[in-house]
Amino acid sequence: QVQLVESGGGLVQAGGSLRLSCAASGSIFSSAVMGWYRQTLGNERELVAMFTRGGGTNYADSVKGRFTISRDNTKNTVYLQMNSLKPEDTAVYYCKLNQVERAGYALDYWGKGTLVTVSS
Repeated sequence: QVQLVESGGGLVQAGGSLRLSCAASGSIFSSAVMGWYRQTLGNERELVAMFTRGGGTNYADSVKGRFTISRDNTKNTVYLQMNSLKPEDTAVYYCKLNQVERAGYALDYWGKGTLVTVSS
């Protein structure tokens, strides 16, 4: 089992910044990749930023140049630095980890989410 705990959400004005953190613990294997997703009411959960299995990064077009994903493997933590925030960034942000389990299947793990509200 893997546990993910997000933190850092809150209320900010447009143009402001927040840094989200996601601490992972449990049975984490070498195949694990992590990323950030967000979801608004009535909408599908969408990718914001993620690490690829090749070690690169992938960002949604809407956040390129404003958000940066990073990690500290010594702390099993991934971060999302969010700059120049816009009201349309308002959402619940979720941390996700995907890995191949010992049984051979890939499995997604999700944090409970942290709310980011950007006021105009």
